[in-house]
Amino acid sequence: QVRLVESGGGLVQPGGSLTLSCVSSERTGSLVPMGWYRQAPGEQRALVASMRSGRDPTYADSVRGRFTISRDNAKRTVTLEMRDLKPEDTAVYFCKYADFWGSGTQVTVSS
Repeated sequence: QVRLVESGGGLVQPGGSLTLSCVSSERTGSLVPMGWYRQAPGEQRALVASMRSGRDPTYADSVRGRFTISRDNAKRTVTLEMRDLKPEDTAVYFCKYADFWGSGTQVTVSS
């Protein structure tokens, strides 16, 4: 059973930056997508960014150019650097690897 643990969420002002990290309890295969989803209140969980070896990262249109995903398979981690954050980025952010999910970390963008 793979366990994913996220960290780095918090409260930030509009225009600010945050970095989310996720570490897997088990080795991660580079060909298996690993990435981030988010869910705002009353909305469905949606892809934010994902990556796998041999392909360009995938980003949601709403975050492209502001968020950057990176992955270190040796350390079993995936990181999401978020900049120029907007109130509409407020959500619980979930790490996903294969069919496994983390428990989520809250990101709140508010002045």
